Amino acid sequence: MKKIKAVFFDLDHTLWDFDRNSEEAIQELAENLKLKEKGVPGLDEFISVYRKINHEMWDAYHRHAISKEELRTGRFSRSLATFGIHDADLSEQMATEYIAISPHKTNLFPGALDVLEYLKEKYRLHIITNGFREVQYIKIKKSGLHQFFEGIHISEEIGFKKPEPEIFHHAVLKAETVTEHCIMIGDNLETDIQGALNAGIQPVWFNPQKLSSPSGLKSISHLEEIKNIL
Repeated sequence: MKKIKAVFFDLDHTLWDFDRNSEEAIQELAENLKLKEKGVPGLDEFISVYRKINHEMWDAYHRHAISKEELRTGRFSRSLATFGIHDADLSEQMATEYIAISPHKTNLFPGALDVLEYLKEKYRLHIITNGFREVQYIKIKKSGLHQFFEGIHISEEIGFKKPEPEIFHHAVLKAETVTEHCIMIGDNLETDIQGALNAGIQPVWFNPQKLSSPSGLKSISHLEEIKNIL
């Protein structure tokens, strides 16, 4: 691997444990809004449905197929509709409260803080994320990640989303280096990995589920494995 000067990280599903934090937030929502009384039969079933729909809608958002607002409320209205609940006010309530609750959750993937402490002494660290501007800074601060990163690049602020190369090039410029001296670590094969490749940046796939890896792609299943690469 060429001389690395800057390491870029995705945030959600890579450092910040999105699924675990989201589940905790939805558990609070269910209690606050009395979802069971409104027709949701079981919380585990709702979370399973929501997780699938949320993933699909984030993919659509990355592709500019839906707006931020459609994603924000649609993931809840579609999930509720699965259980025969068609309530626009409830969907809006859930969307608003979820955004208020979830970024304050602090579950990180195992080894996140240790590996960032290790990397901070050697490299310039930046985050590149497509998440919502109003919650990403809260996540980063509340979970203790802010102390490690000199640059936070959020798609809404930059004007480009991963996998568009422009957001990666923006981060390279802010890191005061060149693409050949950067790597990108992320979980999403399209936005993080292909996006990095399109921008001329070396990618490392964070693959905690140990899925089959595309040929030639560096992958890790635990964040501590980054120490074996850098």
